[in-house]
Amino acid sequence: MHMLYNSDSFTVVLFEIPTADAGAGTGEATSRGAFEIVDKVAQKDIFIDGSMADQFQADEPSEEELDEYIGRFASLMPQPLVLH
Repeated sequence: MHMLYNSDSFTVVLFEIPTADAGAGTGEATSRGAFEIVDKVAQKDIFIDGSMADQFQADEPSEEELDEYIGRFASLMPQPLVLH
């Protein structure tokens, strides 16, 4: 688990998930990336993986550009954020 981004509005955490064929005969562990995106303002979050996570990858944008891009995922966040 690696925190990739943290602003006043959003937090993005990367999870490395081992794939089913991890190390199958090669001795190398393979993994795929998944992300948890937290909308701090709306207090909701979403966990994305697979093709949606692949689309989420971004090149080093400014904080404003990244917040705008992440904001497009906000409508997909059904889970209210609950702290334990």
